[in-house]
Amino acid sequence: MKFTKIITALAISGLVFVSCKKEEDKNLANIKAVESPKEHKTIAAENVQTASFTIEGMTCAVGCAKTIEKELSNLEGVEKAAVDFDKKTATVTFDKTIQNPESLTKVVQETGDGKTYKTSNVKS
Repeated sequence: MKFTKIITALAISGLVFVSCKKEEDKNLANIKAVESPKEHKTIAAENVQTASFTIEGMTCAVGCAKTIEKELSNLEGVEKAAVDFDKKTATVTFDKTIQNPESLTKVVQETGDGKTYKTSNVKS
């Protein structure tokens, strides 16, 4: 009986260890993708556009707002992105020949699980 309990405990521990490892690897890949620096090209003055919009669903400044800000900043054609957690807003300066307000809000809504963040009041 004691031998069976030890084997069962080892099996459960092994499963937990392997499961956590896979999840950890996936999270590390996501973090590296978000934190990797991107070179910004200079945007021609006639192509610069700024959009602002409201983001609902953020629960913290570090995890939510900063993650969204990094996702937006890393998009091709985005010069600057700022997310204000307290005001629940995002302001993005971008190249209108590469991005548009709809694509920016779509990226925000797809961040995380794709259901948490909702955008509204898009102004450009």
